[in-house]
Amino acid sequence: MWIDAVNAADIAREDVLRFDLGERTFALYRTQDDRYFATDGLCTHAKVHLAGGFVLDQVIECPKHNGRFNFTTGQAMGAPACVNLKTYPTKVEAGRLWVNIA
Repeated sequence: MWIDAVNAADIAREDVLRFDLGERTFALYRTQDDRYFATDGLCTHAKVHLAGGFVLDQVIECPKHNGRFNFTTGQAMGAPACVNLKTYPTKVEAGRLWVNIA
């Protein structure tokens, strides 16, 4: 199911934005070259919101214990984060970022 999440321009380049839908939280990312990605919004290690973390290239670093994930694949990149993030397809239409949460 495709969800109209945010205005794509609201996410700065090489940054992350939190998006909540009901009880679920997502992290929305924009790369330096204007590609968009979405993952679950909580770190798999300590359940901290990733939107408070640091983005560099294709990596999000959790703000609590510095666990890192490749947000394009969801891959955990070392302790303390050992469980991968779930990723979701995205598309931009008419300036809006859509996320397929199915």
